[in-house]
Amino acid sequence: MVAPGGRALALIALGVAVAGAVLALALALAFGVLHTGGAGRAAARTTTVVESAPQSVAAGGSSAVNWVAAYAQAAPGTVDVTAQTVTSANTPFGTAEEPATAEGAGFVLDGQGRILTAAHVVAGASSITVTFQDGVSRGAKVIGEDDSSDVAVLRVSPAGLTLHPLALGSSASLAVGDPVGVIGDPLGFDRSLSTGVVSALERTIEAPDGFVIPHAVQTDAALNPGNSGGPLLNAHGQVIAIADQIATGTNEFGRSSSDTSTGVGFAVPIDLARAELSQLERGERVTHAYLGVSTATTTTPTEQGALVEAVQSGTPAAKAGLRAGDVIVAFDGTTIRGASDLIGALAAAHAGEKVPLTILRSSKRVTLTVTLAVQPTQAPSR
Repeated sequence: MVAPGGRALALIALGVAVAGAVLALALALAFGVLHTGGAGRAAARTTTVVESAPQSVAAGGSSAVNWVAAYAQAAPGTVDVTAQTVTSANTPFGTAEEPATAEGAGFVLDGQGRILTAAHVVAGASSITVTFQDGVSRGAKVIGEDDSSDVAVLRVSPAGLTLHPLALGSSASLAVGDPVGVIGDPLGFDRSLSTGVVSALERTIEAPDGFVIPHAVQTDAALNPGNSGGPLLNAHGQVIAIADQIATGTNEFGRSSSDTSTGVGFAVPIDLARAELSQLERGERVTHAYLGVSTATTTTPTEQGALVEAVQSGTPAAKAGLRAGDVIVAFDGTTIRGASDLIGALAAAHAGEKVPLTILRSSKRVTLTVTLAVQPTQAPSR
């Protein structure tokens, strides 16, 4: 996957191809995705909900974060997510379908058994298993997903479970240097904690549908395959983002590095996910506004804005008269200093809105009015 700007990114669900039922069972047991205690037969069917009030987890009034306390607060609400899928493989005898397993993480939203995770973890799943900290496993169903923001809401039957919903914080108040921690299943090692800081804000990363996720949080907390969907926590134990991707690149020999932690990881901001939660929980499709251009950030101080590199035919941009070479400097009154600003402004808009665009064309300011459309389910090929 390549993000805007040419960076190579890797989604971090742990995918394992499985051939044969015996090997599938062995892997399931090895990764702890089966619960063999028989608790579902005899346990009481009452749901117990344990609410954890947000609290400071700084150690003794110092600025250091007590990650022991943070982990104790958040780990019970973090879950393992295992999705069974089918992949196509080329063999000497033609194309064959093989079962495969994708592993990631998620976290409990409420006492109704709803769980938030990354959409790419459960994409195309024929069955999904959620495993809680106490070892109890339940089958889960996707009740809502949005490939444009890479978030999905699952639901398990809450009867007989002890649920620990995690408190949602706000990603809007984050600053570079803030301490963060992530809990997930890196490389299959469940319930692992890694810590670090917010390395940067307002990054853009590519979504599973080929469009762009705005306002992504960059962190140096170690993210690896299996961390996808896990909570990124602040110093109060609140979820401020959802672990999603890592940057990959080439080593000193020019060979591509493996899709493991590079110290450059990205997470979907919780404010973006929270804005969609009510629709996802109702199973409704989440729509996004669509303009129909590809852009880059201009590099000259006199033309600061989003440079239009291409305009897709038949799109709102084309109908409004936007051309390649135009520089968008304002969107509905909001100043645009680069491509990321335009992506963020578009994310806050709605399909059907009529929006004024201020552009620079041949050094002249021109205002166009564009009627935004509903974003397609897949980004057009470049």
